[in-house]
Amino acid sequence: MDAFFGEVDLAQGADKRLDAAIKDAKDAFTDTDTIELRARRVAERLALVLQASLLIRHGHPAVADAFCASRLTGDWGSAFGTLPPGLDLAPIIDRATPKLG
Repeated sequence: MDAFFGEVDLAQGADKRLDAAIKDAKDAFTDTDTIELRARRVAERLALVLQASLLIRHGHPAVADAFCASRLTGDWGSAFGTLPPGLDLAPIIDRATPKLG
């Protein structure tokens, strides 16, 4: 746990949504009585926190913003690619569009 949180804490302060998700992930381990029942949710949260931390530190800012908005705040639907309003999607679309010529 020390290694994991040491890694994700490298991005702490860069995005308030990630900061809250890191805190929630740490808090998930305070109730050890029900940890087995919550194991899949906790593991999923850890994966999302790590992904967000890596994107914030090493990815394109628009991609990191969209990821945090759609995966850390709960503002997404069940369909793949559902995003909340207000994101700068042009750089994401540009990166995914094949360049001809």
